[in-house]
Amino acid sequence: MKRRVLTQVLLMGLVGPRALAADPLPKMQETPSLVDRVKSGALPPVDKRIPQQPLVVERFAGGDGPGKPGGQLNMLISGSRDTRLMTIYSYTRLIVYNDKFELHPDILESFEAKESREFTLKLRAGHKWSDGHPFTTEDFRFFWEDIANNSELSPVGPSVELLVDGQPPKVEIIDERTIRYSWAKPNPHFIESQARAAPLFLFRPAHYLKTLHGKYTPEEEILKVHKGSRWANVFRRQDAMYGNSNVDLPTLNPWVLTTVPPAQRFVFARNPYYHRIDQKGQQLPYIDDVIMTVVAANLVPAKAGLGEADLQSRYLNMRDYTFLQKSAKQSGVKVYLWESGSGSQLALYPNLNASDEQWRKLMRDVRFRRALSLAIDREELNESVYLGLAKPSNNTVMRRSELFKPEYATKWATYDPKLANQLLDEAGLSKRGSDGIRLLPDGRPATIVVEHQSEETEDTDALTLIGECWKKVGIKMLIKPQTLENFRMRAFSGEAIMTAYAGFVTAVPTVDTSPREFAPTMQGGLQWPRWGMYVESKGKQGEQCDLPSACKLMDYLKEWETSTNPAVRRKAWDEILTTNADEVFSIGTVNGIRQPIVVGPKIRNVPKEGYHAWDPGGYIGLYQPDTFWVSR
Repeated sequence: MKRRVLTQVLLMGLVGPRALAADPLPKMQETPSLVDRVKSGALPPVDKRIPQQPLVVERFAGGDGPGKPGGQLNMLISGSRDTRLMTIYSYTRLIVYNDKFELHPDILESFEAKESREFTLKLRAGHKWSDGHPFTTEDFRFFWEDIANNSELSPVGPSVELLVDGQPPKVEIIDERTIRYSWAKPNPHFIESQARAAPLFLFRPAHYLKTLHGKYTPEEEILKVHKGSRWANVFRRQDAMYGNSNVDLPTLNPWVLTTVPPAQRFVFARNPYYHRIDQKGQQLPYIDDVIMTVVAANLVPAKAGLGEADLQSRYLNMRDYTFLQKSAKQSGVKVYLWESGSGSQLALYPNLNASDEQWRKLMRDVRFRRALSLAIDREELNESVYLGLAKPSNNTVMRRSELFKPEYATKWATYDPKLANQLLDEAGLSKRGSDGIRLLPDGRPATIVVEHQSEETEDTDALTLIGECWKKVGIKMLIKPQTLENFRMRAFSGEAIMTAYAGFVTAVPTVDTSPREFAPTMQGGLQWPRWGMYVESKGKQGEQCDLPSACKLMDYLKEWETSTNPAVRRKAWDEILTTNADEVFSIGTVNGIRQPIVVGPKIRNVPKEGYHAWDPGGYIGLYQPDTFWVSR
């Protein structure tokens, strides 16, 4: 899982051997479904559509080798908003991870990084958008000058990931294929921000969006064609790079949306200008069309098991596995179990910013947090709820991370009710009511209301079992389900004293992965939302961190951000992970749970074993769905 360090010297981007300009390309074969359009002149031939040096794919995750073009792939979604999944699954980025968590150029021909502060990006000559228009550095200039630095479209300016000590980069357009971003100090987030499931897009299809931009097109002309009160509102709605909801927006993805939302059935057709090919000279993707059909989320397992989906992971859980296996005998689908990527399948977040003074004081007492963790029987939880297929663990990095140490998973996380009782007594909860529940110093029973927004029965079952464990040490739990909006509002305001949610997303980091998620830097950190809000708003909202044990995480983060030395960065990561484990800022349960993947009987190149996570890799995106194919 090691990937090259990008931070000490000038480095070329990681490229596959056949992607280098000096390598001869295979003789190109026209895609069968596009032959008629080429003959009619509607499309140029394939060798005129692909870049001069396309990305040549030589390795296939599923082991079925080069495929055959054609066919369609069916997926099930729960609503029109899920069209964004095609952006995630397609995983077409300037830079991408491979399945070994190494970074490689993808859309880019190459990239160079110098001291983590100067980055030179090289585009592929002849690369085109899905409508055939050239993809050049004009698309980057347009984004930087006319979107990121346009006060109407970006009132707060460029994304925080493009700022170092509040300063934006120097952006230089070297030529139509080369662009350079540089800062006075290191920006360790820049390269990785391009490889995420939801990347920091640095470019837009300028030729299309200029027709919607007030600088290039009079507002009255824009409003004649599009509904809206101002050009900026129209622009934001149509600029759906991530949401993938605008059929007119050119894309670089392997498939192009052809259905106008809302709809019950969405068709994504192959992009005839896609930049990847195989070693036989076949342009990817292999599959002509991806069909997404809207159904109720609770019906997805049944429909997938009956063969109505050719590839499905979303809306499936381990509780569906037995049914899926039985259904597979009749439908012929295959059911794979990939490892789910999360620091903890379900984690509990003591709100260190709780409004209730008594609870806030307790939540900030490390003895109380450690006691709650020690009181959980994770082995029983694993066997009872997760079929024994998960691993008891703190909310921390997973074993497949190069940064993993066993103590990160086990510190204060072994079942020890005796020690838990002792710590609770020491934390000032030695008195109990007649029902055995401990009493707070002000006389109230120690009843923790755990708020959550999950509709998964597994999460409810897990919380119920944890509640039984806590009751044995004199702590009562009440479970309070919320809508997602209300859940966030109550957590951020401090009304919620504890929440339950998925664990760390950054579950398989390397030395060069940002550890921001493990420090109080963002409002979404449920254990310290107001401290994170303070950082995100640059001190305008929230509260400044005032708990020394949490504040020192910011110091370690600063060490990581300002160093270009891998040893220093690793040490900073070690300090951050050690502190989180020792201080129990969040209470993990298990990780490494299995994710069912339903694969149709004719679908090839889907690996039997895989890693299913938001980042890195966009769930199935890590395994290049453009290389999946349909056997006939």
